[in-house]
Amino acid sequence: MMKNESKYWSKQELKIYILLLCAKADSIESDVEINMIKSKIDSKTFDRLYKEFSCDDEDLCLDKIQSAVAKHEYSNKELKGLRKEIHELFLSDKQYNLKERNLDRLLDTMLY
Repeated sequence: MMKNESKYWSKQELKIYILLLCAKADSIESDVEINMIKSKIDSKTFDRLYKEFSCDDEDLCLDKIQSAVAKHEYSNKELKGLRKEIHELFLSDKQYNLKERNLDRLLDTMLY
């Protein structure tokens, strides 16, 4: 049963889910990345989102993100803030590789 499909995420939850996808873009979720994400939300919500994220493949993640973004109306300022946090996460492990750049471009398209 796909009950997660129609679930409504707050903007904060959506941001955490997006950041989790970004952390995994290079196939390595570093402690630095995970701790950075955890610092942005309470542990109960993080654990719930992480559990859901861990069960999803990349295509499902992107579908969920796209449909959740469509349900929210983001201001330009909010989008800029989200993009900034995405870039901070990508750079937190001092590497910005091809997989991360590709995901970054894809998210850019989805968010704008």
